Amino acid sequence: MTSWTDHLTVLPIVVPLVAGILAILLGERRRNLVTGLGIVSVLLLVALSIALVRIADGSEAGIVRVYRLGNWPAQFGIVLALDRLSALMVLLTSLLGMAALVFSIARWNRAGSHFQPLFQFQLMGINGAFLTGDLFNLFVFFEVMLAASYGLALHGSGAARVRAGLHYIVINLTASLLFLIGVSMIYGVSGTLNMADLAVRIPAVAPEDRALAETGAAILGIAFLIKAAMWPVGFWLPPTYAAASPPAAAVLSILSKVGIYAVLRLWLMLFGDDAGASSGFGGAWLFIGGLLTLAFGSIAVLASQNMARVAGASVLVSSGTLLAAIGAGHVSATGGALFYVASAVPAIGAFFLLIELVERGREPGADILAVTREAFGTDEEEEREEEVGVAIPATAAVLGIGFIACALLLAGLPPLSGFLAKFAILSPLMSGPDAISIGTWVLVCAFILSGLATVIAMTRIGIDVFWAAPAASVSRVRVVEIGPVVFLIALCTALTVRPAPVMAYMEATARSLHAPRDYVRAIFPDARIPEPGAPR
Repeated sequence: MTSWTDHLTVLPIVVPLVAGILAILLGERRRNLVTGLGIVSVLLLVALSIALVRIADGSEAGIVRVYRLGNWPAQFGIVLALDRLSALMVLLTSLLGMAALVFSIARWNRAGSHFQPLFQFQLMGINGAFLTGDLFNLFVFFEVMLAASYGLALHGSGAARVRAGLHYIVINLTASLLFLIGVSMIYGVSGTLNMADLAVRIPAVAPEDRALAETGAAILGIAFLIKAAMWPVGFWLPPTYAAASPPAAAVLSILSKVGIYAVLRLWLMLFGDDAGASSGFGGAWLFIGGLLTLAFGSIAVLASQNMARVAGASVLVSSGTLLAAIGAGHVSATGGALFYVASAVPAIGAFFLLIELVERGREPGADILAVTREAFGTDEEEEREEEVGVAIPATAAVLGIGFIACALLLAGLPPLSGFLAKFAILSPLMSGPDAISIGTWVLVCAFILSGLATVIAMTRIGIDVFWAAPAASVSRVRVVEIGPVVFLIALCTALTVRPAPVMAYMEATARSLHAPRDYVRAIFPDARIPEPGAPR
C-alpha cells in the first residue's frame, strides 16, 4: 500500500518546477511576489531534503525508496530512486540554493530578466539528475539543468559573461552529443537504460559485444567528466564561473558534482566487483585523471591573480580530489570522498558569495595595481606605509574572518572539515595493503601540494585585498548578503564539531554504492543477481 511519504521523493522536482512556472506567469512586474515565491520554494526544498535524508537513513539497512510515476513497471516507466547518496546530494543542493537565492535578493535578482524561473529550473534539473533511476531521464534532467545554467551564466549581461557563456554553451552541447552517443551504444548492447537493469545485464553481455558496451560507457563517461571538469576537458570552468554573477556562480559550482555523482553511481553499479570481465573498467583512468586535474587545479590556483579565478580553480581542485579518491576503489576512501563533498560544496559556495562583498569596496583594477607593486614597487607603496595598523572597521573584520575560514576549508588545513575529509580519504589507503603502492604516495603528495598551493594563493590575495590594496571606501554589507556566507561556513563548522554521525552516514553510503545489490532489488525484486565470485 502506498503511503503519503512515498510521494516525497518526487517533490524536490515538482516544487521548483511549479515555482518556476508560476514565476514566469507572474512576470517581472510582480518581482516582490516572485521573489517571495522563490524563497518559499527553497525553504520547502530544504525541509523536504532533510526529511528525505531521514528516510534514506532509516532503521532498515540499505533502504532504497522507489517511486514509479504512473505506477508503470520499471522496465517501461519513469523511475525515481531515493537512497543515501541521492538524498545527500539533494540536501546539499537545497542548502546551497537557499543561500544563493537569499544572497541574490540584495541586488542580483534585479540585474536581469527571469532570474527566479532560471534559478528554480536549475534546482529542478539538479535534483532530477540525483533522483532519476535511468539514463534517458538522466539525459533529460541534464539538459534542463544545462539550459537553465546557460541563462544563469549570462545573467547580468556584460562582454565577459557573454564570451565565457558562449564557450560554456559550446562545450556542454558537445558533452550532450557524447552523452547521446554513449547512451545509444549501451542501449544497443543491453536493450535497457534503467540503471538497476543495466547492473544485471552488463555482466551477462556476450564476449563479442563487451568491447562495444565498454566503448559506449567510456564515451558516456567522457560526457560526465566534461561536466566534472576533469583535465584536460575542464579548461572552460574557471573563466565561466569567474565571469558569472556571485549567486549564479555559487549554485553553478555544484554542477561539477553532478558529473562526479554520475560517474560514482554508474561506475560502481556497472563496473563494480560483480561486473565479471568488466569489473573495475576505467578505474585507473579515474585515478590518474583525478591526479592530473588536482595538479592542473593547483597550478591554476597559483596562477590566478583575482579571487574569482581562484574560486573557479578551487572547483577544479575539488573535482580532482574526488575523482582520485573514487578511482582508488576503496570503500572507506569513497566514504571520505563523500565527506569531502559535504565540506567542499558549502565552502566553495561561501567563497563565491564572499568575493563580491570583499571586492565591493576596492578600486577598479586593484588586482593589477597589487601585482605591479609586487613586481616593480611604486612610490605609492611608501606613501601608504603610514596607513598600516589603522583600526579595521567591523565590516572588514567580518569579511576577513570569512575569508580566513574559506582559505582553511579550501586548503584542507586543520582543524576544519576540509582537513578531516582528506584525512578520511587517506587513512584507509595508508593503513591497508595499498599503503606501500606508488599511487597512494602520489595521492598523499598531491593533497599536500594542492593544499600548499591554495595557502600560498589565498595568503597572497588576502594580503593584497585586506592590507596592501587601496580601498575606495569601506564596503557596506547587508545582513541578507553576509548571512548566507555565515550560514554556509557554519555548516562546515558543524561538520568539524560533530563529524562522527556524518562520517557514519557517508561510510554506510559508500558500502551501499560498492555493493549495489539492495538498490537493484528495490527496483527489480525478482532480479537474478549472481553472488560475488559465483560463476556466470
